[in-house]
Amino acid sequence: MAIEPLTNFVNGAFVKSGASEFLPVRDPGTTDVLTQVPLSPKEEVDAAVTAGAVAFREWRRTPAGERIQPLFRLKVLLEQNRDEIAKIITRECGKTYVESDAEIQRAIENIEVACGAPSMMQGVTNEDIARGIDESMVRQPLGVVAAITPFNFPLMVPLWFMPYAVACGNSFLLKPSEKVPMTMMKLMELVAQAGFPKGVIQVINGARDVVDAILDHPDVRAVSFVGSTPVAKYIYSRATANGKRAQCQGGAKNPIIVMPDADMETTTRIAADSAFGCAGQRCLAASVAITVGDARNEFLERIADAASSRKVGYGLDKATQMGPVITGDSKARIEKLIAMGEMEGAKIVVDGRQHKVSGYEDGNFVFPTILDGVPHGGELARTEIFGPVFSLTHASTIEEAIAMCNDRAYGNAASIFTTSGAAARQFRYEVASGNVGINLGVPAPMAYFPFSGWRQSFFGDLHAQGAHGFEFYTETKVIIERWPKEWSRKF
Repeated sequence: MAIEPLTNFVNGAFVKSGASEFLPVRDPGTTDVLTQVPLSPKEEVDAAVTAGAVAFREWRRTPAGERIQPLFRLKVLLEQNRDEIAKIITRECGKTYVESDAEIQRAIENIEVACGAPSMMQGVTNEDIARGIDESMVRQPLGVVAAITPFNFPLMVPLWFMPYAVACGNSFLLKPSEKVPMTMMKLMELVAQAGFPKGVIQVINGARDVVDAILDHPDVRAVSFVGSTPVAKYIYSRATANGKRAQCQGGAKNPIIVMPDADMETTTRIAADSAFGCAGQRCLAASVAITVGDARNEFLERIADAASSRKVGYGLDKATQMGPVITGDSKARIEKLIAMGEMEGAKIVVDGRQHKVSGYEDGNFVFPTILDGVPHGGELARTEIFGPVFSLTHASTIEEAIAMCNDRAYGNAASIFTTSGAAARQFRYEVASGNVGINLGVPAPMAYFPFSGWRQSFFGDLHAQGAHGFEFYTETKVIIERWPKEWSRKF
């Protein structure tokens, strides 16, 4: 049977695309085709931006206390549809049901924070900056804003942006990953039920042509992005060249330091969850462990056992602890990088290649992999693998380990495992990373803190989430006024 392609969501309605090309959306665990996604043409982006610009005229005049009411309703609808959404995420993204459910919770938390817009958008006023003259600053929305989001968090990452944008009075256009568009189309069903005005929230499916149309459209005022560093650079440079605001989250190569005094049982469990959770396809996944001094042998033995014993399978199976990677191309790339590490001199302690999952033999499965002795200056140590591959290297002192953390292009996350407060403070003070974990493997900020990335992991000034979200989606207007008494009418 032919599979009906997905629609777009434009001006409050699900609209069939006039695209001439479509891509299959495959279940990573089975490689079965779930649906087709249209490669929408530029004209459909233009129509959505026009609808958003029209909607903005009234939406910006809607009081903030009224703008957040549909967000409250959307939060409730997400909670009511949580099980269905988690299953959709698992089917199109491959992660386990538990991981999908956790993603929904983090998405909901961003809606909750965005509902603070009436307070977070408040301006400031000073009376008598000079005699009889008052000065104030107010925040006003930008207009039409857009986001381009990745495959690894089909719900959470779009909701890093959308709730803040609309709560601030903007209209919002989303281009979801063409690999995982189903989750967003389900969300649009809930958006329609929540009562947002037509044109305030829209989705256009597609690939690079849609991205370029967004970046070049003169009425799109700001662009948010999460993905690889090369694409983040491209989007940031093209958006800013066209006079837009941009916040572009790039790649990562997140190190953890394991000190000799660390609680090894707890450290191993947390490190394994970080490295292999979501099949290593998280921008905060631990990728490199730097063992210090005597920590090396015990941690290697424990982490190898944890990798070997992790249950890999289909995400909806309750016993599964790790699912597949997103595509066959991703699997091939990851396996090639494992071979590169071996060629550079690393020892493959646990090899995740050439494994099959019974009943899912065609799935994109790479099992947990441990490489020991990865050269710090080698290609593998610098490359974002984005898969369940954990590299181990060694340092003699904490100073050497911190220097190794900082001697890399990325600066998304870094963690230390220790029972020493002094070591922890030295690390958090000196490490060049935007998100820092102390005895945590995935230092993901709560929604009321910004998701901070440094260096090649982020391009822009204001990050996603929290106060940064409100600042990014508003511009400041300063008003200086004087009203002399002699000008006033007398009654």
